[in-house]
Parts: sequence; C-alpha cells; structure tokens
Amino acid sequence: MGERGWWRPIGRRTLTSMRAIWKGAVSFGLVNVPVRVYAATGTKDVSFHQVHAADGGRIRYQRTCSVDGEPVAYGEIAKGYETDDGDLVVLSDADLAALPLTTGREIEVVEFVPEAQVDPLLYDKAYYLEPDRTAAKPYALLREALVQTERVAVVKVALRQRETLAVLRVRGQVICLQTVLWPDEVREPDFEVLSAAVTLKPAELAMAASLVESLAADFDPTQYTDGYREAVRVLVEEKIASGDVRRAPAMTEGAGGTDDDGEVVDLLAALRRSVERAQARRGEAPESA
Repeated sequence: MGERGWWRPIGRRTLTSMRAIWKGAVSFGLVNVPVRVYAATGTKDVSFHQVHAADGGRIRYQRTCSVDGEPVAYGEIAKGYETDDGDLVVLSDADLAALPLTTGREIEVVEFVPEAQVDPLLYDKAYYLEPDRTAAKPYALLREALVQTERVAVVKVALRQRETLAVLRVRGQVICLQTVLWPDEVREPDFEVLSAAVTLKPAELAMAASLVESLAADFDPTQYTDGYREAVRVLVEEKIASGDVRRAPAMTEGAGGTDDDGEVVDLLAALRRSVERAQARRGEAPESA
C-alpha cells in the first residue's frame, strides 16, 4: 500500500538532521571540551488530535480563572504553591529567574565513579555530546579514559535554566550525557509480602535455572517492535484505502583553533596540573615527572 496522508515512515535521524539543544563545554580539571548537546531519543508514537466526532473540528481549551470565570492571558499566569494550611504562595517568572542557581554553559565534572555503582533506576534522559572540531582530541582523551578505567563522570549541568545531576558515559565512539534523578526522587519499595520467609527446594531452583538457560540470548533491541503503533498504522491506512476520510475543516483565528603540536602540549600541561591539584586535595605527594 502506498504512503499517503500524514503517515510517513521515519528512519533513524542522524546528528546532522537534529538541532542542538544546548552548547557549552565539559570541564574536568583544567581541561575544557567545547560540545553541543543533542537529544539521544525521540518518541515514534502516532500523533493524534482531539476532534469533534460530528464534524472533525479541532478541540480547543481556554484558560479561565476559577474565581471569576474570565479568560486569562498566558502572560498573566504565575505559579502557585499551596501550603498545608491552605495558604497560597504566588511565584512569578521574575522570582524564579532570580534564584541563585548555576546557569552557566558548563558541564562540570564532580568525580569519577565505577559505572556499576550507578543504579540504572536513577537514569532519566539521554543526550549525545558532539565535540567542536578543535576539541576532537580532548574529547577522545576523556572518552578513552572513561573506557579504560570503567568509570563514569558524575557532572552537574544547567539544562533549561535548572541545575541537573548527570553522568557522562561512553556509547561506541560517543560520550553520552545521561541525566539522573535526585536520590529523594526514587521511591523505596515496602512490600510486606517480601519480608515473609520463603523456602525454595533445590529441585525448584535447578528447574528455574534450566528455564533461564533455555531462553538465554544476547540482547538485540532491534528484534522488538511496537505492536500497538503498527496496528494503528494498519488501521489508518485501511480507512484511507476504503475512502473513510474527510477533509479537515479550516480553523478560525482565535573558540579559536591551535596547531596540533601546541594542542598536545597545552592538553598535557592542563592534565598534569589537574592531577597535581587532585593529589594536593587528597594530601598525596605529586608524582615525579
């Protein structure tokens, strides 16, 4: 069946077809790596509009005040925090903009930790870091250092004017910025049934292990597809083919580079000074050159 209407299969998007959402630099020690940040994932869900079933008109929502029932312009809307006593604290955009939080264009490395120590439950959104052309070498240096030490970099970064905790980890040739949840955002399970003693027989454990082994495989996410999305696609194309469509009604208005040798010398010097600073903070004697 030919491709018609709004349904167009979308292939993998490359970085050249995506727009950077943030530009700044990774800072570790005295080394700065200028980078651009791209969203690593994107939803492929079918996009629907809410419409009036009778005539296909788009459904609109109007912001109204619950006190006087009058429409409210977007510029007149503020954020309100209600206390336990029922009092309301109103915060304007100016109030929030004045908060003393980091908003610089820097991804600050705080420490390097073993990757196995980061609970996957903490992982949130993923981004790709693309280095500037002049920063290819320090970028590769950071990437290979993470791979060889089997560690990730814990960083702080201000995305969309809000400080976020994240880690830098390696995926292939790319360094990924993976935001993580703050510790108090993760719920601890409290299932009473799990506290009860359970007796497992050796034969039961052996059979369960045998079942696991019989289904063991290397993980390949490309073999899985979204069955619901495919079913919706088929449904839409069947309606198009049968002529069960209508014309949508019109809506009413309502940094400079350096030569390669100089770059190597500067990078090594910055790394050496960074190591010396880290050793001094820990009370360690500096290594001899």
